[in-house]
Amino acid sequence: MALPELWSPFRELARIRRRFDELLEDMGEGETMFEEFEPMLKPRLESFIEDGKLIVRADMPGIDPKNIEVSVTGSELRIHGSREEKKETKKRDFFHREVRYGSYDRVLTLPEGVKAEDLKAAYRDGVLELIAPVPKELARKEVKVQVEGGETKKIETKEGQKAA
Repeated sequence: MALPELWSPFRELARIRRRFDELLEDMGEGETMFEEFEPMLKPRLESFIEDGKLIVRADMPGIDPKNIEVSVTGSELRIHGSREEKKETKKRDFFHREVRYGSYDRVLTLPEGVKAEDLKAAYRDGVLELIAPVPKELARKEVKVQVEGGETKKIETKEGQKAA
């Protein structure tokens, strides 16, 4: 005769979470509720260094540029925007609605040496683009690695600096 399995609150919570996720997936046709609303909470970002400049792009479609705020505190860059729903007295019975309204907010850490006063912003076609020069230390360096007999060798960067 097998012994009954001991009750575990963690196993029970995992079972409830699986069932809840399945319910949300059924409601959202393959997406969970949280994935569906993520763009409303966090605009999609990309950031990279190109030609000695840090470039940050944030997708913020449908947001009026006057409703966008960019601020830097210490090394944290904060991008905030809001998209307001137009209030009309005419009542609408929506057939289908996917447009999101509300606040958009994103905070990211700037690389060391990037100065807030050097940051320039432009908004075109629903994309906020922030550009700032970066220190030369952050510029891309090509490193060639030579391995002989499993020993670690010194390597040289493109600029002639040596590293162990």
